[in-house]
Amino acid sequence: MASTKSAISPTRAEDYPEWYQQVIKGADLAENSAVRGCMVIKPWGYSLWENMQKGLDRMFKETGHQNAYFPLFIPMSFLEKEAQHVEGFAKECAVVTHHRLEPDGKGGLRPAGPLEEPLIVRPTSETIIGATYAKWVQSYRDLPILINQWANVVRWEMRTRLFLRTAEFLWQEGHTVHATAEEAMEETRKMLDVYTDFAENHMAMPVIRGEKTPGERFPGAVTTLSIEAMMQDRKALQAGTSHFLGQNFSKAQEIKFQSQAGQIEYAWTTSWGVSTRLIGALIMTHSDDDGLVLPPRLAPTQVVLMPIYRDDAQKAEVMAYCTALRDRLAKQSYCNEAIRVEIDSRDMRGGEKKWYHVKRGVPIRVEVGPKDMANQAAFVARRDTNQSSSMPIEELVQNIGSQLESIQRDLFAKALAMREANTVDLASEADFRSFFQPDDEQGRSQGGGFAKCWFSSESEVQPLLDELKVTIRCIPLDAPKGPGKCFLTGKPADSQAIFAKSY
Repeated sequence: MASTKSAISPTRAEDYPEWYQQVIKGADLAENSAVRGCMVIKPWGYSLWENMQKGLDRMFKETGHQNAYFPLFIPMSFLEKEAQHVEGFAKECAVVTHHRLEPDGKGGLRPAGPLEEPLIVRPTSETIIGATYAKWVQSYRDLPILINQWANVVRWEMRTRLFLRTAEFLWQEGHTVHATAEEAMEETRKMLDVYTDFAENHMAMPVIRGEKTPGERFPGAVTTLSIEAMMQDRKALQAGTSHFLGQNFSKAQEIKFQSQAGQIEYAWTTSWGVSTRLIGALIMTHSDDDGLVLPPRLAPTQVVLMPIYRDDAQKAEVMAYCTALRDRLAKQSYCNEAIRVEIDSRDMRGGEKKWYHVKRGVPIRVEVGPKDMANQAAFVARRDTNQSSSMPIEELVQNIGSQLESIQRDLFAKALAMREANTVDLASEADFRSFFQPDDEQGRSQGGGFAKCWFSSESEVQPLLDELKVTIRCIPLDAPKGPGKCFLTGKPADSQAIFAKSY
């Protein structure tokens, strides 16, 4: 039986996957659509994405990037030019084969007018953007090209989960072109740093920066860097990737330039991206059995005022008081932005209103009634700790920014402590098997977290990983260098990686 003390049923301990779905439902973030595998992102969820976009877009532009837009449709021949790329994405591609519909004579419609060449609905844009860059790049003076696009992509998924894995999702994808390998690799690392900054300082989500192994690289990339986060069920979630593509796509798309020495050379390219999967990461990093918990920097509403009254006479007085308080709070700032504050004046019971905002994760709730007005005070509650107390109005107004910063800081510290408590060093197959116990019949994890292990060969450890449904998440950029001893074979090993079950 589910606990009667929590707003979300089941709880995390009872059924984590279903808890996740119920948090989304309770917070009114998104729902499944009439199109299988696709989602409708509702206003509260989309406001979260807009705040993510706003923060990331500012960071991209501060690092010299500009936004542009490229076609949704990609000629199939473009994908075929880069062998690893087409192999990596072939099974996920949605294909358009006809350009119109016509009546079928039975009251319905049927496809007509076959296309001369099938079009792929954008799974990622390296090939179509590369074809465009080939026209733009003639000389070293045209470089670098630093462009990002905000777009939707389609990757045909059979087993979907809101925000984490859907057939269509929203993202940004950066695509850059450089004259040298060194400059392109510097860009790859720089954008990983941007993602790390955003994850830790905006999302309050600690991440590990690392390099993917060859088997986990982006199809067609020379090097893939990623940030990896631990969710509350101890599984890993890849929260962002940055790829050094070398000259692979330049050669496939003929992106060439005349160097300063007068030689014709192939350019060096990168790509990098994050998606609405970050909302799923946010949910699973901070939320509890009462619903969504939001870091203040991303919360659509940071403070909600809830007026309490018994009759129309009290209503007028309390509403006037709340309006004045809202105006004062909105003039305060947090992270160089005005506080986002609203009044919930809906005609509903106080308890119902409270739980509405609890489940939506609003960082601070403020209740104001006649007694509070008489005392020049308010009843203030923090969503992250569920602590509440009466507070003088002047103290609330003067300290609202520092309270929000305290919530942001404490959420990060809590998530970091959780990750550190569930990260271990393992040196034997027996310990590895014990740590990654198989899931039970309901799919609930029986063990695990992040295991730091030396390994000698990806191919040698892969059978064990497949058996236990574990993946190599990354080789941390700050990992110690060898020699070590492989946890499985005992052979000398030069790499220590993070192993985990993952989303």
